[in-house]
Amino acid sequence: MGQITSKRNGLVLPRVHFATSEEGPPRYSSQHLDANSRQQDGNLQVPPTIVVSDVDSSVSERQGSKMDVRRSSLYSTLDLVPQLEHYARSLPHHRMKSRPSLEALRRASDVEVEKTTTDSGDCSLPVTDTVNEEPQAKDDKAPVRFGWVTGVMVRCMLNIWGVILFLRLSLITSQAGILLTWLIILMSVTVTSVTALSISAIATNGRVTSGGAYFMISRSLGPEIGGPIGMVFSFANALACALNTVGFAEVVSDLLQEYGVTIVDPINDIRIVGIVTVTVLLLISLAGMEWESKTQILFFIILLISFSNYLVGTVIPPSEEKQAQGIFGYRSEIFVQNLTPDWRGPEGNFFELFAIFFPSAIGILSGANISGDLKDPATAIPKGTLMAIFWTTVSYLAISVTAGACVLRDASGNITDILTGNITDGCVGLGCELGWNFTECIQTQTCEYGLANSSKLLGQLSGFYHLITAGVFAASLSSALGFLVSAPKVFQCLCRDNIYPYIGFFAKGYGKNDEPLRAYLLCYIIAIAFILIAELNTIAALISNFFLCSYSLINFSCFHASITNSPGWRPSFHYYSKWTALFGAVISVVLMFLFTWWAALTTFCIIFFLFGYVNYNKPKVNWGSSVQAGTYNMALSYSVALSGVEDHVKNFRPQCLVLTGPPNQRPALVDFVASFTKHTSLMICGDIIMAQDRQSRPQDPTDWLLKWLNKRKVRSFYTPFTADSLRLGARHLLQASGLGKLKSNTLVLGFKANWRDSSPESIEDYINTINDTFDSNFCLCILRMMDGLDISDQFHSEVNQAFEHDETVENDDQQSPEGESADDISDKGDSEQIKTVFQNDQGKKTIDVYWIADDGGLTLLVPYLLTRRKHWRRSKVRVFIVGDEQNMEEGRNEMIALLKRFRLDFNDVIVMTDSERRPHDKNLRRFVDSVAPFRLYDEEKEGVSIQELRQSAPWKMSDKEFEAFKLKSERKVRLNEIIRRNSQHAALVLVSLPVPHSDCPSALYMAWLDTLTCGLHCPAVLIRGNQQNVLTYYCQ
Repeated sequence: MGQITSKRNGLVLPRVHFATSEEGPPRYSSQHLDANSRQQDGNLQVPPTIVVSDVDSSVSERQGSKMDVRRSSLYSTLDLVPQLEHYARSLPHHRMKSRPSLEALRRASDVEVEKTTTDSGDCSLPVTDTVNEEPQAKDDKAPVRFGWVTGVMVRCMLNIWGVILFLRLSLITSQAGILLTWLIILMSVTVTSVTALSISAIATNGRVTSGGAYFMISRSLGPEIGGPIGMVFSFANALACALNTVGFAEVVSDLLQEYGVTIVDPINDIRIVGIVTVTVLLLISLAGMEWESKTQILFFIILLISFSNYLVGTVIPPSEEKQAQGIFGYRSEIFVQNLTPDWRGPEGNFFELFAIFFPSAIGILSGANISGDLKDPATAIPKGTLMAIFWTTVSYLAISVTAGACVLRDASGNITDILTGNITDGCVGLGCELGWNFTECIQTQTCEYGLANSSKLLGQLSGFYHLITAGVFAASLSSALGFLVSAPKVFQCLCRDNIYPYIGFFAKGYGKNDEPLRAYLLCYIIAIAFILIAELNTIAALISNFFLCSYSLINFSCFHASITNSPGWRPSFHYYSKWTALFGAVISVVLMFLFTWWAALTTFCIIFFLFGYVNYNKPKVNWGSSVQAGTYNMALSYSVALSGVEDHVKNFRPQCLVLTGPPNQRPALVDFVASFTKHTSLMICGDIIMAQDRQSRPQDPTDWLLKWLNKRKVRSFYTPFTADSLRLGARHLLQASGLGKLKSNTLVLGFKANWRDSSPESIEDYINTINDTFDSNFCLCILRMMDGLDISDQFHSEVNQAFEHDETVENDDQQSPEGESADDISDKGDSEQIKTVFQNDQGKKTIDVYWIADDGGLTLLVPYLLTRRKHWRRSKVRVFIVGDEQNMEEGRNEMIALLKRFRLDFNDVIVMTDSERRPHDKNLRRFVDSVAPFRLYDEEKEGVSIQELRQSAPWKMSDKEFEAFKLKSERKVRLNEIIRRNSQHAALVLVSLPVPHSDCPSALYMAWLDTLTCGLHCPAVLIRGNQQNVLTYYCQ
């Protein structure tokens, strides 16, 4: 390759060498550029080329094409032009080091980059090559890779050309007739062709590695479906190897009996020959794919010679011996008679014959199963599979029509049955017209020859009988060898995915082709076990169903990937349709039940059992399956459809925005909300990241916090938001969190237990957040735990100051190390699952509800939702209401009637008749002392105005303000006395939250919240609806 010179501007481009690797995309290398070629015609400037090498100079000189050209774009010397290698490892957890990040592009300047550029234009930027996914082998021998002919087409043709072609096709033609036989063949081909189109589409939608059908299904439908199919498909291939070996052994045994040779007895002869045969096949497989491929080519040549021998035999004039066997060459009258069916015996119906023939078509996956050994699977699988189907279909059609045109259905094989003269009186059958009288054997049904009676018809019709026998040997052995190779390859890929336990031992590969030697031995043991049974009719039915199940899921994978409209579904093979794929999936299931219904049920039971295991364990893999795309589509469609649905009180759900901070630091708050929202309503964990927390928080913690939530079995979204204050962050989350109707309507906060020691600004921020919640027409819940909510000290990280602690964490050990990755933090979060009271079984404890104010019913709805959970199911809900002694019974009965109308099943109603009494002096003094630091005491300071006092402490309340709310404060203290008296042994206490007045000082309102819930030994919830009904007793 020489230099390329542009005639337009005289620009001389460098010589560029292209090299390809089997394990990665094309690589590019450039020789040195002439400095003068960088600038031509005065103003034309070619961006500098970044030359990167992953080898030293000596190796570079030896290999020549190891240098990569990284040409920068017109915008920046650091910004690179599009290159294939940038996308070579675009899977999760594989960082693409070749492409600079956005941060690097924003911070780097061209001036700095140019300083590092050498005189020759080479940039010294360190760019790591990530093209090669595997290290270069030390030896010079590359792995053996096959093209579409030897790797796919020949293999598929050998597996489709099985013993059914030689031993059963003539019998099917005799009973069904030529026309229906063609229909059977074409129906089978329709199923396999549709499946081949689906395989082609999936195989060309991205790079296909080893694993065959399992790899395609699992990467399309996910591990839940792919795992069971991989296990069943591997086992089916191993059993198919045993079946074909037994078929070969039976032919050999019959041949030995013809010559009067017996090793032990007929059954044990089959076992001995089968074990020896499968052992030889194993040795061929262990020798490597190269030897296995040569053996398959040898079998292919033998089969071609056998077919040629058969076709030559059909045109050779038959001898009297052959005529006695019903063979007369091409005759129109024989052809016409054999066009129509002639049903005989228990197998004399269309579907029985279809079930007998269809297993011959199961070999279409043989090429796909060794996808890891193909040079270009995306090209080889479609081309090779479709060509194999075409040529094998032609051969099946040709053999059925030629046999049907040359051979009578019944013949005695007795030469003495020839007719002399023209005497045909009492003669029955077409043979009479051809000079033969087969009447006796036809009427007594003892004919041993002819299309309907002899399984060795193809050998009798051929030019040389034993070449057909060699074809039978080649067909059975090639199929057995193909299945013996396919099963370990698929099983190795399954083992490497770690979907099922205890099978990782078989994942190891050996040699340049990564041969699964351990899986070979396992397949060999399975085949030996079933060969020793020597009675495989029952297993044969299961095998057909296993393969049909695989076909169905392959077609469904193609259909599902098409209807999800995923941008990632871009197969380069366009000759498919999602509707033909769906047809192939449905017809495969129908055929499973038509062939053998009990085998179909057994197959589905096995699949569902394996599916249940994978679905329960949820392996940590992400293959971008169409199920994920379908889930997104469904969620999007339902969310948009839900936007047009008007709200109704019967469908109200408390959709909670929970200000948890990092959820793993406040597990009690997470568990409380999850207790009444799981499987019921929306939950969003909001994490407001303050300015002082930004440096200590890990980068992008969303993934590992979601893993923490999933491991805790909490169904919640996580939304981090960066803000300068709690109020500002909460206000934005209240407005923006959610999607359409899936939008939060209830804010859940943790109680600010350290409010007395907090800064006035922090208290003001907290109370203003509550005010903003009501301004947004949201409901509100505040959870208070006896020991507080925050467990961040156990995690050694910063906390949100707006909730628990006002002091910052200054210990260096408590901050995340700079070098600690998100994966390491994720592992910590997974291992530190702290159990809270909301995860315990509450037994027969009570849930006490103090419904002080009518808020629309949220105060009752939350405890009702809690009692539907397993841990709270036996808990008894008690409802406390305010009343007087004169009307106590009437008030209780009215509340019970209301609860019955709400269908809440709360029957224990208690009327508080002493709620307006003056509280005890001790408790009242405790309240006054709690707000003392936040009072001005302006009446005690004569000569000083309130304005002057407020200049130094604007957050403090005046004595007038304190006295204005004195009665309200006393009622809060009295209510706390009642709560402590009645609910010391409760599992949970819910109290109506007082709505803050606009003129109420923040510190005083904070003291009210503290007073209402202090002194309790169980979780307490201050709850308030938005004054709109969330409960109704109407049906519409």
